[in-house]
This record gives sequence, structure tokens and C-alpha cells, in this order.
Amino acid sequence: MSEPKGRGAAWTEERGTSDEGRRRSEGGMGRWVGPRRRAGYTAGATAAGAARLAYSAMNRRPPGGPKTWSRTNHRGEPVTLLEGPAVAAGAIAGVLAQAGLASMTGAAGRRRASWRWTAALAIGGAGAAAFGAYDDLAGSGDRRGFRGHLGALRHGEVTTGAVKLGGIGATGIVSAALAGGSPADVVLNAGLVAGGANLLNLFDLRPGRAIKVAVASGALIGAAGQEGVAAPLAAALALLPEDLSERAMLGDAGANALGAMLGASAAGLSRPARISLLAVIAGLTAASEKVSFTKVIERTPALHWLDMLGRRPRRQVPALVIPAQRRDTIRFAGAGTNTRSAENPDLTPEE
Repeated sequence: MSEPKGRGAAWTEERGTSDEGRRRSEGGMGRWVGPRRRAGYTAGATAAGAARLAYSAMNRRPPGGPKTWSRTNHRGEPVTLLEGPAVAAGAIAGVLAQAGLASMTGAAGRRRASWRWTAALAIGGAGAAAFGAYDDLAGSGDRRGFRGHLGALRHGEVTTGAVKLGGIGATGIVSAALAGGSPADVVLNAGLVAGGANLLNLFDLRPGRAIKVAVASGALIGAAGQEGVAAPLAAALALLPEDLSERAMLGDAGANALGAMLGASAAGLSRPARISLLAVIAGLTAASEKVSFTKVIERTPALHWLDMLGRRPRRQVPALVIPAQRRDTIRFAGAGTNTRSAENPDLTPEE
């Protein structure tokens, strides 16, 4: 059985080259279907539990103190960035558990492929989380988006965002190299990891939005047979209530890690599918430099409904009536303007 065109060597080994591989590919009737499902359930349960545990532990003793991780959201209320590192830690723990269970039930070739796949996801998530956290904690937010950071570089200024972009790019290359495949596959997979990390962060503008986008994207990737989405999605969903209630937010650390791991999990797709996915990521990223995602969502009823699902109701700002010398009155209604993340280009408050 030769390697399918456009897919990595790790994918081929993981599927198997004997009757085992054929049995597993025939409508889910093979002997490994049960173990694969158990591994997926184990990954999800481990990731969710580890994310909750990490979040609770870091909230009790925040590294550097509570103020280090505190930010102001779009309502002008304080939220913590600790959700991001907790999601990343939970997702990586889930991937490791999934690989460990798979290695106990598979042949030697399968075990090697499983750990190579695990390393690709773990490195992608850890690297993106680390560079995202650096930008969260050290960034000023003066420069935003690719255009802002690259413009600063042209003037000799190295922003924290530029360091993050370069670091996540390097992380994507390492992750893709670990996944294996031809040079073309490595380039494609590196783009998916780095591009996914950056794109998901662009949606972290309102409570729960980035996680909802991740769930929708991960469901599509998972439906295509890529079970690597189980751990990152479970970790994110475990902390979704904290995000929707506006007690915490993913920040760059969480959104970058979640996007990178979803991108890495797509490495097993066919080459045409990965090219199409990368084109969508690139197109949306380019559009974000010109178009406000928040405004598009607000103007699209279905997207707006999904965006508001589970969120706190909008705060109604009462009109302030100030008596004037004449019988006429002057009415004012105000609302604060705040960003949700240091890297968010959309500064528009909710109306």
C-alpha cells in the first residue's frame, strides 16, 4: 500500500500498511475502531479535567500576582487571562493521554506514528501559547495586526507582536516537520499551524466567540476523520462558562494555542483539502486588515444570534436627563470603549 498523495508519512504509518489498515478504513468496522474511540474519549476527559484543574490552581496562586493577568473587557469590567494558559495545558495533557492509550493498543509502527503526531500537536500548542503569553504580558497594544507590526519593523521597531508572529511561524515549521511528509506537506502544515493560531486570535473580541469558532472549525476537521481535535476542543469547552460569564478570557496565549493545535490536527487531510483550508485562513486574515469581524457579525442575524448565545445580556445604559434653563431637555447616553485583548484590532464597543 503506497502513501496517499499529499499526506504525511506519519499518517500512512498510523493507518497501517496491512490488513489492519484496510479493516480500519472499511466503514469503521475494523478492530481498531473501539480503541480509537476510547482514546478520543480519554483525550477529551483528560483535557477537560486538566484545564479546570489548571485554571483553579492558577486562580488561587496566579504567577506574578493577580494584577499581572488582569485586563479590562469590552464592558469596562476586569477579567483574567488565566483561562488561556489553562486551556493550553489541558489540551496538551489530553493529547498526551490519547497518545499513551494508543501506544498501549497498537503495533510498533502505530506507536511511533502516534508519538510523532503527539509531538507535533504538543509543540504547536505549547509554542503558540508561550509566544502568545509573552505578547499578553509584555505587549503594549500600540501596534495591531500584520500591517501594524510589519510597519513597525520597517522603521526599526521590534514589537512584541512581531516577536510573537515570528515565534509562532517557527513553531509551525517545527510542528509540521515532526508530523512528517514531503517538503510541500511541511510547508502546508506549517501554514495551517501558524495561520490557525493567528486567525483564531482575531475572533477573541467578545465573550465565547473564539471558542465557538474553534468548535465549529474543529467539528468540520473531526468529521473528516482527524481525531486530534478532541483534546483542544474539550479543554476549551471546559472553560467556556468562564468566558461567557466574562470572568476570564482566552487572550493571545489561549487563542493562539487553540488555533495552532486545530491547524496541526488538520495535517492528515488530503493535500487539496489542506490547500483549500489554508486559502480560507489566508483570505480571512487578509480581510481582517480591512473589515471588522464584529460589525459583520452584528449585521448578520444568524451570526449575531450564535455570537450572543450563552452570553450575558447587553447592558442597557439609561438616558441621563439634565435640566436646562429652557423647557427643553438634553439627553445623553454613553458607553465605555475598551478592548477585549491587547491584540484585538476592533475597538468598537457593544451598543
